[in-house]
Amino acid sequence: MQNEGKQLEQRYCIKFCQKLGDTQVETIRKIQQALGDDAMSITRIKEWYNRFKDGSTSVDSEPRHGRASTSRNDVINQVWTLVMQDRHITVQELAGEVGVSIRSVHTILTADMGLRRVSTKFVPKLLTMEQK
Repeated sequence: MQNEGKQLEQRYCIKFCQKLGDTQVETIRKIQQALGDDAMSITRIKEWYNRFKDGSTSVDSEPRHGRASTSRNDVINQVWTLVMQDRHITVQELAGEVGVSIRSVHTILTADMGLRRVSTKFVPKLLTMEQK
């Protein structure tokens, strides 16, 4: 619980910086300068900064009730649906849309779905060069 208290304090700092008009980079620099090794990761700071920028006012994290055993399959299905709707969608856009890390999306696309990027489209690895 002590860790949660530290994170809560950092969220208030992030919210304060965002309200003052600091950029993400300025906010990250200030948090890291003030807290050093105890600072949140850059990704987490950006995530909270964007929440506040998008109008969220709560510094509390969403309640977690554990993941259902099918949650990974659900994420894979969501990624598949989005890729099939728009073959030009970026990994970053997929990650934001589905709510998982960029690395997770990349793993889903390559290992789970057997896709690879050709030009700006995702295509199955088994296509011939002519089909690609």
